[in-house]
Amino acid sequence: MTGGRQAGFTLIEVLVALGIVAIALMAGSQATMALTRNAQRQSDLLLAQLCAENELIKARLARQLPAVGDAGLVCTQANVSLAVTVSTTPTLNPNFRRVDVQVRDAGDAPVLRLSTVVGRY
Repeated sequence: MTGGRQAGFTLIEVLVALGIVAIALMAGSQATMALTRNAQRQSDLLLAQLCAENELIKARLARQLPAVGDAGLVCTQANVSLAVTVSTTPTLNPNFRRVDVQVRDAGDAPVLRLSTVVGRY
């Protein structure tokens, strides 16, 4: 009987396979984290839009033009507190005012900015 080669994988082949699996798992983990961040961002954007739209609707429904200047408030939606800044500026036509609403998250990062023009009734 002659000494033959044993069947099986070498250590190098196993290490290469483990490296490929590790890279694939890392890529999958990164993709999952990106999807999670995107879902959180979408949720924050929806809540910020609710806050901003509420302030713009208040300005439109008021019976008088909003005062020129800035106002800050906290809007809570779905147990999330968002900082809202309402900036009112005059326009060239004195019968209209521009109203900008900026919403920031707890880390003071801007989430959303909406604008409208309010006219005199």
